[in-house]
Amino acid sequence: MIMEQFIEWITQPWPWWVAGPLIGLTVPVLLIIGNKTFGISSSLRHVCAACVPANIPFFSYNWKKEIWNLMFVFGILIGGLIATIFLSNPDTIVVAEATQQDLAALGITDYSKLMPAEIFNWENLFTAKGLVFFVIGGFLVGFGTRYAGGCTSGHAIMGISSLQWPSVVATIFFMAGGFVMTHLFLGPLMAWIGF
Repeated sequence: MIMEQFIEWITQPWPWWVAGPLIGLTVPVLLIIGNKTFGISSSLRHVCAACVPANIPFFSYNWKKEIWNLMFVFGILIGGLIATIFLSNPDTIVVAEATQQDLAALGITDYSKLMPAEIFNWENLFTAKGLVFFVIGGFLVGFGTRYAGGCTSGHAIMGISSLQWPSVVATIFFMAGGFVMTHLFLGPLMAWIGF
C-alpha cells in the first residue's frame, strides 16, 4: 500500500519550486563532495578521449580522472529510462491554450508524450525533417556547445551559481537565440521542410 502511494506520488508532475531547487542543489553537493563542476557536454569529450585512438591534442589528457562525470551522465540516462518505462505519467501533458494554438499552426497537436510525436518519431529519422532536426540541429548544438565553452546546463546552473561572468553572457545568448528561433525562424523552417 505504501509503495503504491509512493509510485502514484512520484509519477505526478513536480512543481517548479521542488524540481528547480533539487537541480540547483546539485551544484553545491558536487563542489562539497569532490570539488567537481556540473556539466553534461564535457562527458562527450571524455568518451571521445577514451575511445578515439588517434593522437588528437584535444583528446590527449587523463580522462580517467573524470570518470565520475561519465558515471553521472550514465546515471542520468538510467534514471531517464526508469522514469520513462516505470514512472511515466499516463495523463496528457498540460500545455497552455495559447501555446496549443501556436503549435497547431505548425502541425503539432499530439501532447501524449514528452516530445512532439509529429517531429520525434522513427518515420521522420530518414527524411528532410530528420535531416534538419536531428543531423543539422545536432551539429549546431554540438558546435554551439564547444564554441560557448559548455552547454546550457553547465553555464546556466554551474557557471552562474559560481558567479562566472562568461556564463551569464552565454546564458543570455542561449535564451535570446531560443526566443529568436521560436518566434522568427521556426515557422518558416517547418514550412520549408514540408511540415
